[in-house]
Amino acid sequence: MEHKFIIGKKLGMTRIFSDEGVDIPITVIKAGPCPVMQIKNMKNDGYSSIQIGYDDLSEKNSNKSHIGHCKAADSSPKKVLKEFRVESTDSYELGQNVTLDSFSLGDFVSITGVSKGKGFTGHMKRHGFGGGRRSHGKNSVMRKSGSIGAGSDPSRVWPGTRMAGRHGNKTVKISNLEIVKINKPNNLVYVKGSVPGSINGYIYLEMK
Repeated sequence: MEHKFIIGKKLGMTRIFSDEGVDIPITVIKAGPCPVMQIKNMKNDGYSSIQIGYDDLSEKNSNKSHIGHCKAADSSPKKVLKEFRVESTDSYELGQNVTLDSFSLGDFVSITGVSKGKGFTGHMKRHGFGGGRRSHGKNSVMRKSGSIGAGSDPSRVWPGTRMAGRHGNKTVKISNLEIVKINKPNNLVYVKGSVPGSINGYIYLEMK
C-alpha cells in the first residue's frame, strides 16, 4: 500500500550539488515512522481517513484519554496526531507504520506547517508598505500608515484594512516541492526550496 502522506520535523536548510555542478538549496526533513493511531471509514464515520502519530511523548506529560487512545493502536503516546483523508482504509491496520518507502526521487509534494511568529509588528513590516517621502518638510512621519479612511463617509474603518498587528504564526501550505534526495535508513528526505516553520517545527507532507 502506498502512503501518500507522512509527518515530519524540519531540521534546517543546506545545499547540495547536482552531477552538473548546479547548486540546489534544500530543506532537510526527518519524517516518520508514523504508526497508524486510528482508522475511520464510511460506514461508521461518514468518511474515510487515517490518523497517524509522530514523535514520542512521555506518559507523565499525557492525560489518560490520550494514553488510552494510543494504547488502542499498541503505541506509545505521541506529540503530534494528524488525520489524512484516503479513498479506502482496507489496506491499513492499527499500529502499522507509515514510512518514506512510498516516496521517490523526483516526486512533488505539498508541505504544510506553521510559519514563524514575529509578534506584533507595524504595517510596513507586516504588509510591505513603502512608507512616506523623506523630503519636503517631512518629520517623523516616514513610517506612518497615513489615512485609514474618510471622516464623513463612511465614518468608520473598513474591515480588513491593512494595519499593524500579529505577524506570522499562520498555517502555510506550499505545493510542488521536489524531492531531490532520500535517506530511508535515517528517515531523512531532502526537498528543493524552503518550507514553512522554524527548525524542529512539525510539518505534514502529502504527495498528490
